[in-house]
Amino acid sequence: MHYTNWYFRILLVLCCGYAWWKGGGPERAAATIYVAGVLLTKVAQNASGTWWSSVEAGVFAVDIAVLIGLLAVALKAERFWPLWLTAFHLLGTTGHVVKMADPSLIRWGYAFLIAAWSYPMLTLIAAGTWNHRRRLARFGADRSWSTFSDRSVRMPAARPIG
Repeated sequence: MHYTNWYFRILLVLCCGYAWWKGGGPERAAATIYVAGVLLTKVAQNASGTWWSSVEAGVFAVDIAVLIGLLAVALKAERFWPLWLTAFHLLGTTGHVVKMADPSLIRWGYAFLIAAWSYPMLTLIAAGTWNHRRRLARFGADRSWSTFSDRSVRMPAARPIG
């Protein structure tokens, strides 16, 4: 029987709800991607019916999509914590690769490799939101997204040597 523990659900609602309520763009985007990943993972698990006994291909696909989304947030956000969030999710996603490399890996070991990073990830989303609120209170503003682009960065004209 598959289970989703109640304390994870409570933490999910609290951390992501806080990010949606009080966060800036990166916090809201990360929370949305995370919740979408949780919901899609539940659908993929129910569709597979294998319950961690073999590589969960649907869950792996969801994890890759979430990884791409979090990486996009990390690269565009004017924050440091989304890099950690992406790294934690990458660690969880490698659990699928470990199971592919060693199919004899026991079910709970596979499930643990994938799920263990969920709690620190939720904590990071909440901490990122808290830091955003702190910067707003201290400075009155907190830029969410980087403005780095090819148009905004021009190479200086070459100057003659000498």
